Amino acid sequence: MPRTASAAVRLLLVERAAELLARRDPVTLRALVEGTGASTMAVYTHFGGMPGLWRAVRQEGFTRLAARLDQVRPTSDPVHDLAALGAAYVDNALANPALYRAMYDTVADLDDPQAAAGAFGVLVSAAARAREQGRFAKGADPEDVATQMWAAGHGLTMLAITGVLPREALMVHAPAILTALFVAAGDDDDEERCRRSVQTGWLM
Repeated sequence: MPRTASAAVRLLLVERAAELLARRDPVTLRALVEGTGASTMAVYTHFGGMPGLWRAVRQEGFTRLAARLDQVRPTSDPVHDLAALGAAYVDNALANPALYRAMYDTVADLDDPQAAAGAFGVLVSAAARAREQGRFAKGADPEDVATQMWAAGHGLTMLAITGVLPREALMVHAPAILTALFVAAGDDDDEERCRRSVQTGWLM
């Protein structure tokens, strides 16, 4: 089988496994390969078995997240950039809802844990730049800001993905939450400036 075709089958199995998990359907070898044109042996060929498949599902989620965050180009406004990263995080989750729900299931280990740490590190670096440029208070901890941002974003995103909130609610609530978080971190000299930075970043 050509390498490109092999990679396509591997990705197809990863996405199908994530979809089955999201639907709470039984994840069996037969269910995984149904309609894919692959045999049940493909799970062993590509992943070494089901445990390897679960690791690959989580890894793919973080791989796509990292790729989406990497599309956010830094500007001269670090608060804008933080909001843009938040919007990219949500955009990735809405584009890959099944993978998003699976990537935080820590039952399976990651083959490359740095993929998850790297995505978080992007937020920490942006928050540190906001502190360095005087937008956040000197006492603001970039890791704390990033953690609060990630936690709030994850909760709101999950509510939208699972249908508890309409997706349109993200456009209303996410910028308001980020503005409040950044003002609390010290961007309170001009709250309207903070709000503008968040709004323009979120709409990127």
